Amino acid sequence: MHVDLLLADAPAPIEVPAERVRAAMDPASVLVVLDDDPTGTQSVAGLPVLTRWEREDLDWAMAQDAPALYVLTNTRSLDQTAAEQRNREIVAVALDAAEARGRRVTFVSRSDSTLRGHFPLETDVLTEAIVARGHAAPHLVVLVPAFPDAGRITVDAVHHWVVDGEATPVGETPFAQDATFGFRSSDLRDWVAEKTGGRIAREAVHSLALTTIRRGPEAVADELRTLPAGTVVAVDVVDEHDMRAVAIALHELDREGLGALLRVGPPYPRAHIGQEVPDVVRPEDLDLRAERGGLVVVGSHVPLTTAQLAALREARPATATIELDARSMIDERREAHLDAQARAVADAIEAGTVIVHTSRELITGADGDASLDIARRVSSGIVELVARVLELAPPRFVIAKGGITSSDVASEALRIRRAQVVGPMLPGIVSLWQPEAGPAVGIPYIVFAGNVGDTDSLAAVVQTLAGDDDPAAG
Repeated sequence: MHVDLLLADAPAPIEVPAERVRAAMDPASVLVVLDDDPTGTQSVAGLPVLTRWEREDLDWAMAQDAPALYVLTNTRSLDQTAAEQRNREIVAVALDAAEARGRRVTFVSRSDSTLRGHFPLETDVLTEAIVARGHAAPHLVVLVPAFPDAGRITVDAVHHWVVDGEATPVGETPFAQDATFGFRSSDLRDWVAEKTGGRIAREAVHSLALTTIRRGPEAVADELRTLPAGTVVAVDVVDEHDMRAVAIALHELDREGLGALLRVGPPYPRAHIGQEVPDVVRPEDLDLRAERGGLVVVGSHVPLTTAQLAALREARPATATIELDARSMIDERREAHLDAQARAVADAIEAGTVIVHTSRELITGADGDASLDIARRVSSGIVELVARVLELAPPRFVIAKGGITSSDVASEALRIRRAQVVGPMLPGIVSLWQPEAGPAVGIPYIVFAGNVGDTDSLAAVVQTLAGDDDPAAG
């Protein structure tokens, strides 16, 4: 269905200035975003991000006095037991650090805008962990998976993926076939029932529709205020102003003691803190090393990433391209293969930017857990390669494509423990970090989700950072 037809009966958009959201906020509050892969930072700027959650790390992040901070949990790459443990650990440390700083925490479980991830596990665990620390249970669990910048919108509780003006219910897209987190339902009410195994019935999920949202924050607050404790709310969103109207209402309810636990896609935290849509980062905003080329690492296997990789190679035929064979990284050939390819990358990067990608064959296991294990082993191979390249020939910049890939490259290969989110490389998508400590200081790190952008987006980001640094270019 064309998006214009989908929205034909929707109320007219409203304008909600970002400053109105900021005025509604409690200045002592801080949004702690538990990000299940690092791509959640792509919609914000000027905020601290952590890949570790020791007390000293949370103390550092809280000391920035930012309205929000991100903790990279990477739980989308973990099994349920490990994901649960990690969420509990972070809640405990974050609450201690916030109390020491005199701040109040609102927790955000940031996950995929195409509905992949550990739900309801993570919202259940966060609620339990909050209550275990003596705090009141969140009154509402609010679902805002929309990501308008990337074409993900929710209308009448049905979540859509919009490409070239055509809106497809997300349950009919390749993302719904995910080997680990697959699903059938596009209507968020049905999706909650599906994911909870019927524990939460469709009828118990409240749909917060555009008809309410576009009457303004007061109407939203009035509607939400009537809901029973523990209600899951599925939120319609088509644009930034829809999210801001919801944010103001939630701030109002929070002042009344009716707090919310948020399960959201990338842009909602920006709306919740009243941050303007950030400007795109320009090359002149960065201090790029000139002595070597950059490193582009592509691990994601979603069809969009494969198309973007093909477009990048077509746009830059002289750029060195090295393939990591996925099957060789999960058997006895692993060490020899990684050693040879790391040396090849280090040699090539002396002359210009290098593209490293995993073979495009998607290897799956017998079930979701087995498939996740294979994905982790392949991702750990990418990490080992990047770590070796960092020692042999530190690149001018690093771009990591894919959620698990970008998380592991950041925390394990580049050992980025703390960073500042500079801003997006493309409007609303693709995050650039500046590492604050460790061996990657001075190397801009670009986090590029597997499922965002158009076919030419990866090539555009590489061109922005690398220019024509191919040895045969020009």
